[in-house]
Amino acid sequence: MREIVFDTETTGLDWRDDRVIELGGIELLNRFPTGRSFHAYINPQGREINVEAQAVHGISKADLADKPVFADIAGEFIEFIDGAHLVAHNASFDMAFINAEFARLGHPPVEQDRVIDTLAIAKRKHPMGPNSLDALCRRYGIDNSHRTKHGALLDSELLAEVYIELIGGKQAALVLDSIVVGATVSVEVSTVEVGVRQRPAPLPPRLTDAELAAHAALVKALGEKAIWLKTDAGQAA
Repeated sequence: MREIVFDTETTGLDWRDDRVIELGGIELLNRFPTGRSFHAYINPQGREINVEAQAVHGISKADLADKPVFADIAGEFIEFIDGAHLVAHNASFDMAFINAEFARLGHPPVEQDRVIDTLAIAKRKHPMGPNSLDALCRRYGIDNSHRTKHGALLDSELLAEVYIELIGGKQAALVLDSIVVGATVSVEVSTVEVGVRQRPAPLPPRLTDAELAAHAALVKALGEKAIWLKTDAGQAA
């Protein structure tokens, strides 16, 4: 199964007016990174960058002045994601922006059944939270110390590790690797007969004559209706 773990950075929060300014993604094949990635900074075509958004990702309008517009990178991105499931954290946000950019170009939107939301998975698995990307990195021991600002490609790389942990992919992969398809294992079972040897002579009694006499006197004192007399030992006495 082919998946693209991706992230966007934008000029703001409103997909109807704001624009994508950074787009990054990495490819997974059967839940393992292939080494293929996509990354682009994008000129927002005159759209101002919200101050709060810039505080999160650190990208200024000046940084994007010489970058291509979305139409220039769209073909490469569409080819990169073709036929793959798309994995994102809070995917509804990223997909709204991607599909809005596609709509401006007359390209059809990405079908919802191709989208996997890791935030939704995390909320089901860890209902008490927190479930931000940073919090999940801490939970799973993923090093994100180099993440001082949000960045589409870096966040995609971290999210890929988180995603694999969320779905138990590492453990599943280890199990699959240990299976040898078509192998037959036969185990030869041998039967061992154990015999019980009889003693050549019985062991001498451990009770003294005095102890035996005292026991006989006790039984006699119990009377004829004593339960002891109904046992094998009582009858022998």
